[in-house]
Amino acid sequence: MSSKDYIPRYERELLDWAKELFGYSAANCAMWKVAPPSEESLNLLAAYEAALAITELPNRGKVDVSRKNGAKKALVKACRSYVQGFLAKNPYVSDVERKRMRLTIYDKEPTPVTDPVGLAVANIKYPNKGALELHIQHDDSTPANAKANYGYRIYYGVYSSSDTPPESGEDLRESLFTRKKKQLFIFKPKDSGKTAFFSIRYENSKGKAGQWGKLFSAIIP
Repeated sequence: MSSKDYIPRYERELLDWAKELFGYSAANCAMWKVAPPSEESLNLLAAYEAALAITELPNRGKVDVSRKNGAKKALVKACRSYVQGFLAKNPYVSDVERKRMRLTIYDKEPTPVTDPVGLAVANIKYPNKGALELHIQHDDSTPANAKANYGYRIYYGVYSSSDTPPESGEDLRESLFTRKKKQLFIFKPKDSGKTAFFSIRYENSKGKAGQWGKLFSAIIP
């Protein structure tokens, strides 16, 4: 169950659930080392119950429905605030208790950070003089893993016509990390007309880089 799903969808079910949530929390708050549901939250619960009962009468009107909807919105907000503030990640609340309250049960085992896979490539744009902008995308012919491919390590260097050009990304000594798919490079005026070389590697959240991307270049405007 996702964290957005624990609030019941149907109105009578919401009422019964909120009563259970607040009642069970009030009975166990000392053991969980949290404050009990506030008087304001309990008043919101009572207001919603009363407003809902009126809308179930044959002579209900638009004003009654509007009042009920407002009371429902306020109650849901109070329930979410209490759950997220006191119960969601509380180590004193057991999974059995969370299940009774129909709350999200989080996986306590950390997701392993796997090695980056596949290749990132980029198109080069020329936004203005002295600048190059990389528009990064995944090479669809290679494997992909969104969690493993956390961000991009861009290696780069500026070479004049008299310099020995790089043969691969490993020859590029400068680099930066980004999670954005657009990266702007602004060069010094003296570098205009020189060639900027780039190579991109995926990098996971622990800083481990994947395989080298193809070397590509552009003349600095």
